[in-house]
Amino acid sequence: MIIGRREFGWLLGGAAAGAAQQTEPKPELTWRDARQFTLEGQAFRDVDAPYDRLPGRARGVVRDAVWSLSRQPAGMLVRFVANTTSIHARWSLGLERLAGANSTAVASSGLDLYVKTGPAQWRWLGIGRATKYPDNEDALAPSMTPGEREYMLYLPMGNVLKSLEIGVPKGSTVDKAPARPAGRKPVVFYGTSITHGYSASRSGMTHVSLLGRWLDREVLNLGFSGNGKMEPEVTRFLVELDPAVFVIDCLPNMVAAEVRERTGPIVKTLRAAHPKTPILLVEDRNYADGFLNPQRRERNETNHVALREEYAKLKAERVPGLAYLEATRLLGTDGEGTIDGSHPTDLGFVRQAGEFAKALRPLLR
Repeated sequence: MIIGRREFGWLLGGAAAGAAQQTEPKPELTWRDARQFTLEGQAFRDVDAPYDRLPGRARGVVRDAVWSLSRQPAGMLVRFVANTTSIHARWSLGLERLAGANSTAVASSGLDLYVKTGPAQWRWLGIGRATKYPDNEDALAPSMTPGEREYMLYLPMGNVLKSLEIGVPKGSTVDKAPARPAGRKPVVFYGTSITHGYSASRSGMTHVSLLGRWLDREVLNLGFSGNGKMEPEVTRFLVELDPAVFVIDCLPNMVAAEVRERTGPIVKTLRAAHPKTPILLVEDRNYADGFLNPQRRERNETNHVALREEYAKLKAERVPGLAYLEATRLLGTDGEGTIDGSHPTDLGFVRQAGEFAKALRPLLR
């Protein structure tokens, strides 16, 4: 059948009219500053800006690169309860670059929404797309069945977040989420770009975020891309925290000589301040192409030997409360878990979270 120009125009016009009829009018929204709700993942409260990860007094103490990265709210989230049929957000960014070489704009500069579906059970619901600098607005969950639910909104992991507002249709309610059970301390992660979250597709898919949901605990993400080096300048702020476990996962940014030099001091400093808090030392993940790349394979092997030797020394000195996580299965063994041989994809992060959970659950008991 051949359709003439008139008929084709009629079809297009009819389709457009049908689409217009199906488009629901945008609801009139009530906006609330996200700081009014429950903010998790912020280790320090004396910050220069609302969503910084290190206190303002860390400026000039830690290296400039660490300070700059600490302005990015990796691992931080807002929890709230809402009785609404839609959830919207508008937010302002501090950096013009929305995405990285191996990071999506959704993960680096956008938002990631989850909804609670049962006790300690969360399910992904929607994203906030960052499309421009500095201001963005998006419908995270544009159409839902009515009801009161608890939500968890992960913040951008690779940009500076200057402000964030949650919007719901007028007449809806939105308020703080209930506090977590008393005495359930957070888990602190100190590490590299992998801890920071690269290259998850969205911020809720990093292994740190996954573990927060799986273990039903607040997590404090002190991953600094390219700059997780067991530095005493950072350690002096770690000792101020009171977590359930310290996770030290810095080897991807270190070489064997640095591992030998810095492992003992960071462990002993943390142990002196926190005599009973478990400390988990983590080997760097095996490069996915290390089986054919001798330089990368050697980097892994020498780092692993150095950390194992330092761990053995600490055990021989009877330093208590130490645990160790080997690299062998962190990303799987089929080579499919990374984007570049080093940084995990979502698949790699799920695998890594599974191995971390095995190591952390006994320590959390």
